[in-house]
Amino acid sequence: MSDPSVILQARGLRKRYGTQEVVRSMDLSLRRGEILGLLGPNGAGKSTTVSMIAGLIEADGGDCLIDGQPVRGDADPRKGLLGLVPQELALHETLSAASNLRAFAALYGLSGQRLAQRVDAALDIAGLRDRAGDTVAEFSGGMKRRLHIACALLHDPAIVILDEPTVGVDPQSRNAIFEALLALRDAGKALLYTTHYMEEAERLCDRLLIVDHGQVVASGRTRELLDAAVLVPTVCLELDRAPPAGLAEALGRLPGVQLLAGGERPQQLRLELASLVQGLPAVLQCLAGQGLGLQGLQTERPSLEQLFLSLTGRQLRD
Repeated sequence: MSDPSVILQARGLRKRYGTQEVVRSMDLSLRRGEILGLLGPNGAGKSTTVSMIAGLIEADGGDCLIDGQPVRGDADPRKGLLGLVPQELALHETLSAASNLRAFAALYGLSGQRLAQRVDAALDIAGLRDRAGDTVAEFSGGMKRRLHIACALLHDPAIVILDEPTVGVDPQSRNAIFEALLALRDAGKALLYTTHYMEEAERLCDRLLIVDHGQVVASGRTRELLDAAVLVPTVCLELDRAPPAGLAEALGRLPGVQLLAGGERPQQLRLELASLVQGLPAVLQCLAGQGLGLQGLQTERPSLEQLFLSLTGRQLRD
């Protein structure tokens, strides 16, 4: 028996461009009142997946189901339950915020009092009620992003698909977007959210699908994923002075030691140790050999970033 809380499913979605298989048999399910995160590096297939679900591109295989029924073609009425926030802004720069919203509302067939109500609600969601009459060209990047999201909510969709909606926004706008999305979830909306930012995934998402090379490599709640993963400990060392040249190379030669990005201050080091018992004495001996004193030591619990890198690798993605 199907789960009545599941409003959106993707089964076996596939997409190929030439010889490159961009999405390989992607499965996902999204429940009402839930934020499901697609977390993956650039080029992992996240945007292609949500574009197939939204019907922007045709899948080479697989199905999308809404309320348990397959979606067939652009005219399927079930598509009216979807609201899409693509990566690229789709705003009319020369129009006001309110005029942009009215233009999008007309595409959804809204008119009269219903149109006015939904435009007002969208302005409130975007936090732009006091800027409704200002042209979009005057807006900051964060304001445009918030208006962009509001446009997708005009028809009050049950499912909201957001493809990296916080790219290039300031911290205040990002926080406002987070609060708006959490309010939508609490109101019973189902949100599918793609990102490659760890802090966004941890803060927003009830469940995660970690995606790489077009397929799911791990899925579950963040805490469940971390508990199930085999991750090496991370140690933060506070030195008595900034490390000298050559220390990184010396530490890198030690077995089971991986030097990570530095800490908050120049005299901090962060390391991954395959074994605390075996690795830490060797690290301390190396520091002493360099004439460095240790002011403090702290171990860190396994993080989502560690898990992500262990699954997708540390190689740069273009």
